[in-house]
Amino acid sequence: MPRQVDHEERRRVIAEAVCRLADESGLEGVTVRDVAERAGLSMGAVQRCFRTKEEMLVFALGHVGEQIGRRVRERLVGSPAQSAASAVGYAAEELALLRAGQRSEARVWLAFVAQAAVSGPLAGTLRTGYAAMEELLVRLLTEAGAQTGVDAVEREARTLLALVDGLTTHVLIGRLTERQAEEVLHAHLGGLWTHCARSTPRQIP
Repeated sequence: MPRQVDHEERRRVIAEAVCRLADESGLEGVTVRDVAERAGLSMGAVQRCFRTKEEMLVFALGHVGEQIGRRVRERLVGSPAQSAASAVGYAAEELALLRAGQRSEARVWLAFVAQAAVSGPLAGTLRTGYAAMEELLVRLLTEAGAQTGVDAVEREARTLLALVDGLTTHVLIGRLTERQAEEVLHAHLGGLWTHCARSTPRQIP
């Protein structure tokens, strides 16, 4: 009896192969042949999973986003925050991909960002991913009482997301060290909490 193929598992294997190639040399020159060879599959097997190279890249980008999102959730659950404010810090640290062990993931993420500049489908997938990250930060910032008013909270979430994205790039190209980037991030968060404390009305005894 022919062995049944788990297509979702095969798609994940292909996505991992795309990510390994992106880590090594970016996405510009990646071909279906390269991916098939790295995944240990035939070109026909890859093409049965994805009709086009762009469809394959979109799935791989979604796979990367899911991994980052899962790690953020695991950090929030596995490292109980001392406060809602520290939960914001945990999430921001994970999204920034600053640690040495995350360099590979950071290279892959930025390879996709670069390719998305010339690919509408990839750009759309990125916008969806960023929207999910922003939604998480809005929730955490609201719980921490970082700002008052929906507009202010959403603006701070966008600011924080842009900051961590920029720090990813600066660390990856050697413009900042991991420690310097962490100092920038925590200085921003510290300023946010200080502003929050000053703007919170004091209770009259």
